[in-house]
Amino acid sequence: MNTRFHITDAVAWAAFEARDRAYDGRVIGAVTTTGIYCKPSCPARRPLREHVVFYRDADEARAAGFRACLRCKPDAVGRDRVAVAQAVAAIEAAEEAIGLEQLAGQVGYAPHHFHRLFKRATGVTPAAYARSLRARRAAEALQGDGSVTEAIYEAGYSAPSRFYETAADRLGMTPSAWKRGGAGVTIRWTRAETSLGPLLIAATDKGLCRVAFDEDEAALALRFPAAEIIRGGAVLAGLAARVVAEVETPGRDHDLPLDVQGTAFQEAVWQALRAIPPGESLSYAQLAAAAGNSGAVRATGTACGANQVAVVIPCHRALRSDGSLGGYAYGLDRKVALRKREGAQ
Repeated sequence: MNTRFHITDAVAWAAFEARDRAYDGRVIGAVTTTGIYCKPSCPARRPLREHVVFYRDADEARAAGFRACLRCKPDAVGRDRVAVAQAVAAIEAAEEAIGLEQLAGQVGYAPHHFHRLFKRATGVTPAAYARSLRARRAAEALQGDGSVTEAIYEAGYSAPSRFYETAADRLGMTPSAWKRGGAGVTIRWTRAETSLGPLLIAATDKGLCRVAFDEDEAALALRFPAAEIIRGGAVLAGLAARVVAEVETPGRDHDLPLDVQGTAFQEAVWQALRAIPPGESLSYAQLAAAAGNSGAVRATGTACGANQVAVVIPCHRALRSDGSLGGYAYGLDRKVALRKREGAQ
């Protein structure tokens, strides 16, 4: 292993062979016979493995005497990452929403190009990131001692009406219900038998809020202590059947409604997980990069652990960087079984 590099050369070479965009900005490959360095997704023909050395970034490759590839322009990756980081900082520091044109202008990019760049780096658009940030701040403020209106303004909304327009989508309940710890929210639940064991399925009017093996009503009540929890009956039957089908033949239903919340980064990780095709996998490092922070590998594992809806958000498709299974909240036997059902090797 190259001691200057933060992942093994084998993983780096695999990323280059696959032209994996998730590793752009995380590793540079330099060709000793041509003196050129490239990013992993470079479309150029691949050299022989023995002619390639790896560096952490373009600066290290240049310091070693290599020059940038004119085809894939690897130096631009570093500039792009800096621009996204600057934009995130600007969004988080702003008291009011920043328009796309203004945001792109601040970091020196054309609006449409930066919109694509930001989404590729973070998994969400600049507007979606800002909405998620405001909603998370509102949720935190609503748990304090102030009034709902004070919490709304503190979170960065220009007026209460702007918050109420999106609150149901982002919080899954009304602001006052959130303030009271979920009081007034109805959660319907059922417990279904599957070939992998009993499965708790619970949903609000918006969508699934908990899917977990080996849990029951008591566990649900501990997780949502202020909500009204009732048996689902016929109301939940159709949705529950779709969830059970995902256990038996995972990866078939991509439109199951959800009522789950996390930080902007956690939600980006969950979005990246749902985008993995059945039978395929991403490492925690690749998921971190897809979620917009390639250094947040441990936080990515935490996001997988915070997943409230087993199978529906398929954290069983996440692996360690060395290809091993890693952990799974419901036991590795179930992770292996789900992966086999999808056709994973």
